[in-house]
Amino acid sequence: MGSENQYLPKYSKKLSIFFSFYLFFIQFSLESQTKTKIQFKSANPFAMSDIINKLDKLESQEVFGLLTIPDDSLNINKKYPLIIGVAGSLGWRKHHYDYMKMYQKNGFATFELNSFKSRNITSTVGSQIEITTAAMILDAYRAFEKLLENPNIDENKVSITGWSLGGAVALFSGWEPLRRAITNSLKFSSHLAFYPPCFFDPENTNFTEKPIHILIGELDNWTPSEPCVTFVEKINLKKNIGVTVFPNSHHSFDSEEPVSFNEKGYSFKNCLFKLSSDGDVLINYLHLPMSSPIMQKIGFLFCVKRGVNLGGNAVYREESFKFAKSFMEKTLR
Repeated sequence: MGSENQYLPKYSKKLSIFFSFYLFFIQFSLESQTKTKIQFKSANPFAMSDIINKLDKLESQEVFGLLTIPDDSLNINKKYPLIIGVAGSLGWRKHHYDYMKMYQKNGFATFELNSFKSRNITSTVGSQIEITTAAMILDAYRAFEKLLENPNIDENKVSITGWSLGGAVALFSGWEPLRRAITNSLKFSSHLAFYPPCFFDPENTNFTEKPIHILIGELDNWTPSEPCVTFVEKINLKKNIGVTVFPNSHHSFDSEEPVSFNEKGYSFKNCLFKLSSDGDVLINYLHLPMSSPIMQKIGFLFCVKRGVNLGGNAVYREESFKFAKSFMEKTLR
């Protein structure tokens, strides 16, 4: 009996080393990732009406993005739900990447859409003409098409999220007249929009039946919250669209940066534009389409002012991340 017990410490040590190595291997498998630059063809529509009325006549544009897929060495054929991320007027920022990293850690594949870098643009603040919501929506759907060529992407579980200008992309990619002009088959599983511009009154209220949610700050004077509440009330015919307004919060409330004033930014606090069924945003009072840079500048003269606040609120940054994680789990798992 004693001679048998003298070997137990030796075996226990070997067993401990084995389990430590096994746990390290599992952890490595869970945390390792494959990052790939993906290129595809899109175009440069200025207005959504350009997509609806003349998509096949638009000049081609090369666009790229970064696909990140979790590695599962135990199942190389595993399919992952995918989240396509779209940045705002200032381009990709730290808090955008923070969301993407959170999704990756929770087993989602992510795609960082680089509509700006693909066109050598750094910012659209103060102009909003270098690249438009329409072009970025087309980019998002063309990326969707291309990414389905990857055998590790689950084609039935693809969501889109975005911030500010990217929030408009996340929101209006669910507008059915626009989607149908681009594709007959693809449909995002969910749409999560952070502080998007909602100051539109659409003639056609036919949006996707998939879940849509807006997160926005009560004090936002760049893309104000009140129009988002009104917008959701009008388009929520299928009872699948919601909005959360965080109190005492500005634009980019989910960042870690202190609240600051951007003197170039357009404040749309006093704006409400008609959106025609053909995808034209109409100038207030004149009802002329803002379908070119010049017409858009004229249209903005009626209601837009310069100067906006943006910056984080630590409490609602945390709440926002919790909501985003839960939203993606519910709509993609």
